[in-house]
Amino acid sequence: MDNRDNTSIELLKNKHEHVDLAIVGGGLAGLSLAIQAIAHGLKVTLFEKETYPFHRVCGEYISMESFPFLESLGLPLGEMELPRIKRLQVSAPNGKLIEQDLPLGGFGISRYLLDYQLSIIAKNNGVNVLENSKVSDIQFETNEFNISTNAGVFSATAVAGTFGKRSNLDIKWHRPFTREKPTPLNNYIGVKYHVSTDFPYDRIALHNFENGYCGISAVEEGKYCLCYLTTSEMLKKNNHSIKELEKNVLFQNPHLKKIFTTARFERAEPVTISQISFEKKGLIENHVLLIGDAAGMITPLCGNGMSMALHGSKIAAGLLIPFLKGIMSRDEMEKKYAHAWNQQFAGRLRTGRMIQSLFGKPAVTNIFLSAMKPFPSLISKLIRETHGDPF
Repeated sequence: MDNRDNTSIELLKNKHEHVDLAIVGGGLAGLSLAIQAIAHGLKVTLFEKETYPFHRVCGEYISMESFPFLESLGLPLGEMELPRIKRLQVSAPNGKLIEQDLPLGGFGISRYLLDYQLSIIAKNNGVNVLENSKVSDIQFETNEFNISTNAGVFSATAVAGTFGKRSNLDIKWHRPFTREKPTPLNNYIGVKYHVSTDFPYDRIALHNFENGYCGISAVEEGKYCLCYLTTSEMLKKNNHSIKELEKNVLFQNPHLKKIFTTARFERAEPVTISQISFEKKGLIENHVLLIGDAAGMITPLCGNGMSMALHGSKIAAGLLIPFLKGIMSRDEMEKKYAHAWNQQFAGRLRTGRMIQSLFGKPAVTNIFLSAMKPFPSLISKLIRETHGDPF
């Protein structure tokens, strides 16, 4: 018997009770799906590699389209005194600024608080939330899944992948976007801080710089999320130093220079993530339903990634629940999920990639924003094209 067989036997000794639904990743898509599924009497286990609460790289602005859905999960947003964001500012790298009402508006809340509150709701409702649990493999055979983790092997009838922008599972499955050579749609880095600063509480700003953009908006307790996206190449050009990158590149935009030099930073070091890709992704891998950023990322300048993750979980729940109750076949469930997801989000992603192409090159961005300034209705149209209705 070889070592692999010994390992398999050892894992099977640690095999846990079978559940209806296993969810890999405890962000917005995973937690909200878990809460919906448990409400229908299903057995649900959720795996999260970190321990709540923790920070994530995220713009932390949520479109109002998600407000009623989050409240339906048990989150009392109306009582939390969160900032309501109604105006958008966009600046070109040269500092030229345009300002616009947001058609629907949004609110600000940190992922540190939001994910933690949803995790409490999930646990209180009976979801088996396993923190500090990393999934190393998912195998599908004989109409069920075996999920290998650092806590043993778990089995489930259905699995949802809600593990975010990039995971070890993406690489294990050889998903195409992990094998792409660097293009204008992949190999980005994200950097996030929380700061205290003097900025209107009802506004979100998007400040552009060479090969990137930086957003700032209010979250809870008078703090602001300051988050930017740029290419790995820009970091490399600045000696792989975030501080040098900010000083040499971001500070060329006078609005960013003012924010970075006058704000009080809550932590000395930012939260970072690398190898971000906006390439098209598959929605189902080895019968695992992918939701949120695992299914496809809208460019952050569109400000709608969190709402898409939440809405995606509602679409998935509406199909996983009848499947797990024996009303629908697995094949029908998967096909309906792919169709519904594309119908709801594919157009938004295309528009987001188009908008992304207009930013990054200073000359193009400067001209584009100057041309758009006299036409606020066009700006509103672009915003509506990347957002949806309340769900």
